[in-house]
Amino acid sequence: MEKIKIAVIGSQDFIQDLHSIEPHMTDIEIDPYTYQDPYQSKELIQHLKPCDAIFFSGALPYYYSKEICDQLSVPSLFLEQNEMAVASSLLSITYHKKIPIDRISIDLMEALYTKHVSMDIGISIPAAHVLEYKERLPYQLDLTSIVQYHYSLHQLGNTDVALTSIHAVYDRLKELGVPTERMVDPIRSLLNGFQKVKSIALLNKRKASTISAIYLSHDQSHQEFNQWLQSFTHDIQGSGQSIDEHTYLLHSTVGHIESLVSHHTFEELISRWNGRMKIGFGYGTTAIEAEQNAGIALRFAQNDPLGKCGYILTDDKNLLGPYPKEAKLQRLKNNHPKLFDIAKEIKISPGNLSKLIEFSRKRSSSQFTAAELTDYLQITRRSTERIIKKLVDHGSIRIVGEEMTYQQGRPRSIYELHLPF
Repeated sequence: MEKIKIAVIGSQDFIQDLHSIEPHMTDIEIDPYTYQDPYQSKELIQHLKPCDAIFFSGALPYYYSKEICDQLSVPSLFLEQNEMAVASSLLSITYHKKIPIDRISIDLMEALYTKHVSMDIGISIPAAHVLEYKERLPYQLDLTSIVQYHYSLHQLGNTDVALTSIHAVYDRLKELGVPTERMVDPIRSLLNGFQKVKSIALLNKRKASTISAIYLSHDQSHQEFNQWLQSFTHDIQGSGQSIDEHTYLLHSTVGHIESLVSHHTFEELISRWNGRMKIGFGYGTTAIEAEQNAGIALRFAQNDPLGKCGYILTDDKNLLGPYPKEAKLQRLKNNHPKLFDIAKEIKISPGNLSKLIEFSRKRSSSQFTAAELTDYLQITRRSTERIIKKLVDHGSIRIVGEEMTYQQGRPRSIYELHLPF
């Protein structure tokens, strides 16, 4: 079985600590990258070799690098602190150094962990001795201020030792002569962290190789389209065939499509097309399923007022789009038994019913007009009115008022949805 390759970014001490758990991770290959200061992780990201996932030693290097990591095709995680890390660290200090807990200063991402440990063991940890830095991440956090926090408490005689979760702070406090200990990374936490990043890496690899189909509908000449299509096909590493003079079908993978739409590539590509362009992306476990989903996504694109746009329909019936404008999510799949029964009873599609509920969920007001629902569903006004009438007759939608128009004509009804969410 091929090993999952994980790029690990951390301090030299953290990388050294991993040797103790390597024998327990036979299916994982670690590629280490060390820094002196967590801010350097941003630079290390630029030089990573090909890997399946990135694992950071803590929150600080992760958040410093997050903006770059979000643009990569592989997932990234960091080793999270928890109550186990705090309890193990305090136990180590009190046992080996014989120092009471109330004489220890602590810095960590979330002070809540120390509160939980304090409650569990029935010992008070002074709030003034705990520094939380979660709200300062990433760029408002000054490591010098954390060093000064521990140093001042020690100089005033309020503490005997500093417990820090930041390796760079540990090194600086040592230079200042402050007795300091690093937060323990329990073996169980390390193993769980690597298993979690491995699972996410495997899921990402499977997802990236899932089949995708793409329907393209345009209104220009065949020759102009072929020139544009070459760039599009190259970017998604796809192949395809002409369906008719204005429609083309391509096949690629989910990984290539998500890379296309998550960066600015799709926006740049579609901006080069001068005419009308509608694109439906479909994901599926088979080519047939992917093509069916692409066809549904294309119909949403064709009903969208934007002249050039694309929609994605995933294999679990989540509709995303319109790209490149936004990635609004609509759920076309209805798993709720009661809603399925209602859809069957009213004789409307479960998909339309689910979309109606999503529409109501996302609005700041529970009330709406037929025009607003038409815009959201991207269907004709007549189709919307038929759906509303069925739901009104069933009692799932109620008329709660009227809205006067500024032009001549009848007042518009105001509706409210009455369905179980």
